[in-house]
Amino acid sequence: MHDLQTRFNAFTKMHDEFIRDWSHAMSSGDTSSVERMTEDYYVAFFNSGSDSPIFFNKLEAMDGMKQSVSHFSGAEKRFENRVIRLRSSENAVVFYEQLIVKEEEVLARLFTIENWRLVNGKWMVIREIEERIK
Repeated sequence: MHDLQTRFNAFTKMHDEFIRDWSHAMSSGDTSSVERMTEDYYVAFFNSGSDSPIFFNKLEAMDGMKQSVSHFSGAEKRFENRVIRLRSSENAVVFYEQLIVKEEEVLARLFTIENWRLVNGKWMVIREIEERIK
């Protein structure tokens, strides 16, 4: 149990750094520090409740991420109501409400679920689920 708590604490610290790296990406336009995806990474994006999800592979997701950061230049990405759970000592899930805010106006709001895996001693995102709220 102690080992799992230690792993949880280390993962939480890494994810806190990931959030700080997102702040840097949003202000600088440089997304390299948040590109922490495995080669087989994918994201499922739900636009509305009745539509089927759109799937993006790693390269498509990275391109979309760069476009999004450019589009929302000057905005802040907030990670609200974050919940972290370890599935095992090498797998973690993070749930949060993602807000894109500029001048106190919410431009985008999404529910996000990230699935992480410890790969060669480094935490990497293996898949994400995004659902647009606003």
